[in-house]
Amino acid sequence: MKDSNYVKIYTGELIIVQRMVAELEKIDIIPVLKDQTDSGLLPIFGTSNSLFKQVYIHKDELEKATDVINTFKSELQE
Repeated sequence: MKDSNYVKIYTGELIIVQRMVAELEKIDIIPVLKDQTDSGLLPIFGTSNSLFKQVYIHKDELEKATDVINTFKSELQE
């Protein structure tokens, strides 16, 4: 999403991303999710990274989301 109005705030496993999305939605931020799947490699390796997602939010919402993002990331490091 180069040169867009969105900024990537997290990349990780689907279950964690779903929790982050729920926390962002509590403060009226609707994130955009991008799948990490590289389907061109699927026939070679036989697996997919579809369990990994990238979370983007609009640049205008970044300041509003900062507390949620920081709290969430600090919990993951514990």
